[in-house]
Amino acid sequence: MSAGTLTPSETRISGDYIEQVMAHVKAKNPAEPEFHQAVQEVFDSLRFLLQRHPEYREARILERVVEPERVMMFRVPWFDDQGKIQVNRGFRIEMNSAIGPYKGGLRFHASVTLGILKFLAFEQVFKNSLTTLPMGGGKGGSDFDPKGKSDNEVMRFCQSFMTELQRHIGPDTDIPAGDIGVGGREIGFLFGQYKRIRNEFTGVLTGKGLNWGGSLIRPEATGYGCVYFAAEMLKTRKDTLEGKLCLVSGGGNVSQYTIEKLLDLGAKPMTVSDSNGVICDPDGIDREKLAYIMELKNVRRGRIREYADKFKKALFMPTDIKSDHNPLWNIKADCAFPSATQNEINAKDAANLIKNGVTVVAEGANMPSTLEATKLFLENHILYGPAKAANAGGVATSGLEMSQNSARLSWTRAEVDDRLHKIMIAIHDNCFRTAEKYGTPGNLVNGANIGGFLKVADSMLDQGLV
Repeated sequence: MSAGTLTPSETRISGDYIEQVMAHVKAKNPAEPEFHQAVQEVFDSLRFLLQRHPEYREARILERVVEPERVMMFRVPWFDDQGKIQVNRGFRIEMNSAIGPYKGGLRFHASVTLGILKFLAFEQVFKNSLTTLPMGGGKGGSDFDPKGKSDNEVMRFCQSFMTELQRHIGPDTDIPAGDIGVGGREIGFLFGQYKRIRNEFTGVLTGKGLNWGGSLIRPEATGYGCVYFAAEMLKTRKDTLEGKLCLVSGGGNVSQYTIEKLLDLGAKPMTVSDSNGVICDPDGIDREKLAYIMELKNVRRGRIREYADKFKKALFMPTDIKSDHNPLWNIKADCAFPSATQNEINAKDAANLIKNGVTVVAEGANMPSTLEATKLFLENHILYGPAKAANAGGVATSGLEMSQNSARLSWTRAEVDDRLHKIMIAIHDNCFRTAEKYGTPGNLVNGANIGGFLKVADSMLDQGLV
């Protein structure tokens, strides 16, 4: 019997067990749909695995891997520029440390809740496993939104947030990084407060400034890595990104460097977006236009609609929250790089992408496609790179920053980029081979979920009941 073939009886046993655990997850974690979605996606891929490995069921690995090892939730009081007291809520989810210290970003955004961060932390466990580096999974953040705040307000918030967080993290325990709303400015303020309180200069955060322990390529890494992963998918069909029309969502770090690497490889990126709307430039976004986007979003912190004022051929489509689809995903193209936020591609968006000729979807954001959208991509044989594989370049380079900090060394830009590229090739190879081994060739969702799970599960078995 091949590794991917299950008898009807075996399928029923695996399915029944998974459904039981899934029902338990939903009962214990009510009103957390994103967490349920992330768990369901992984569990759906494990049906082929669990019958071959009854030891995982006997050790209750599924029940254990969905339960965070530790959850911190705390009050974050701070003064605004008017001298008024503001109060936010801070979180850190330490999900799984079976293969290394907790590693994962901090997100500052009004949408942050416990459920959102649990989904992100759960995804992070398997993403980090795929990187080949010894990192566990965690995630954290706050419902504080830096948008519209002064630098001094952001600093005061970050200092208050770190005053509590510092007691739970450390270079060999838990190493946060940036995420949505947490860029170089925020990492700087957080690191300064940690150093001030603990009186130690350590690699406790990644995404640091180059003058004080940061790594070259770290800002670019998620976007670059996602494009490298897309290129590897296309290689399996003897194709390249050269000349491909590409849709990119988001206007932040990931989308900016996705566009930059697409230009390096000869593709033609046409879109960019933020919460207010979408820009489509039929002439393509070249390096001059990308430089404008970076200045607009990173320095002036403006809105993407200003792009259409500067470049007259570009079309701006404002966000319509009542619409059942995103116009960005209804543009004729070859490749799509969702790089904004979770669940930005629903089933209708996926159908529009397929209808308009897209054959490659590489996820730069975390879980940007709904389960229904993912199913459509797989059924239509789209080259689909799920987030935990395609966007692992960011955390992989965070791991490389940790290595440089531990060795008190700084690698060159070319050296870090080369290591990143090799890691992304290895991740794709692992996903591709694992999907074939378990009877679903080309299904990189199964490949990523099973490949990431195996390393974590085996490490948990080795370490006993902890």
